Amino acid sequence: MSKDVLILPKDFPQLQNDTFLRAARGQQTEHVPVWCMRQAGRYLPEFRESRAGKDFFETCRSPVACCELTLQPLRRFPFDAAIIFSDILVVPQAMGMDVQMMAGKGPTFPEPLKEPEDLQRLRVKVDVDKELGYVFKAITLTRHKLEGKVPLIGFTGAPWTLMSYMIEGGGSTTHSKAKRWLYQHPEASHMLLKMLTDVIVEYLVGQVAAGAQALQVFESHAGILGPVEFKEYCLPYLRDIARRVKDKLKEAGQDVPMIAFAKDAHYALEDLSQSHYEVVGLDWTIDPRSARSAFQTL
Repeated sequence: MSKDVLILPKDFPQLQNDTFLRAARGQQTEHVPVWCMRQAGRYLPEFRESRAGKDFFETCRSPVACCELTLQPLRRFPFDAAIIFSDILVVPQAMGMDVQMMAGKGPTFPEPLKEPEDLQRLRVKVDVDKELGYVFKAITLTRHKLEGKVPLIGFTGAPWTLMSYMIEGGGSTTHSKAKRWLYQHPEASHMLLKMLTDVIVEYLVGQVAAGAQALQVFESHAGILGPVEFKEYCLPYLRDIARRVKDKLKEAGQDVPMIAFAKDAHYALEDLSQSHYEVVGLDWTIDPRSARSAFQTL
């Protein structure tokens, strides 16, 4: 079989272990499925060896490298799912922003968004296949290389989390610049969140077309906001993403479970449970028994 045929998003091997997917749909399983929410990581020496001396985003743009890094944990541990190796910040890159991974500092935007006028620098219409096709190729290749052992999860960052990075210029403990936008420029903030949502919807639909069997949306900076701000600047866009992705997949005769993970948003469990996602991810600050009890009373 030639390499070109191998990476076509069709004729995937039959899935042998669907425990994760059944659990995601609320069905009975023989055991509790286990998977690593963060992609292959620093805990593996082979990961560190593979990444040594290589630019992070160049690695993200290599389908072969992403496939290898996704498969590494599965060679060591009997996980019930794999998550594609990539990064949430490929979305701002697709919109025209420069993002670099700096040693000892992490992701850095040399020219972050400072004023609402800076939104004009962003691509209004993003050709997702052109700008993020390398992720789709990585998903297709990995789905084949998994040989049906476990399902493959695709993912994206959520709008508020990406907005925060784009304004802060990188990681932040206070997110004061991004929060200032919400208070001083609410209209521009919603404009940016909507722009991000539009790209994210097409990106997730493309991931499923490429072979992803589940999708996760990471709202990693949810806990930076209080309940009022979360309901205005996070929740509507999370719901919009789920609804629009499901509608587009339904039109294509596809259906995959979706996971919402809003880190530190313990106050929003009830809202998240009614946001059109099959699964709500819990962080370490939430007692799973309390969360389950809350969901069962809804």
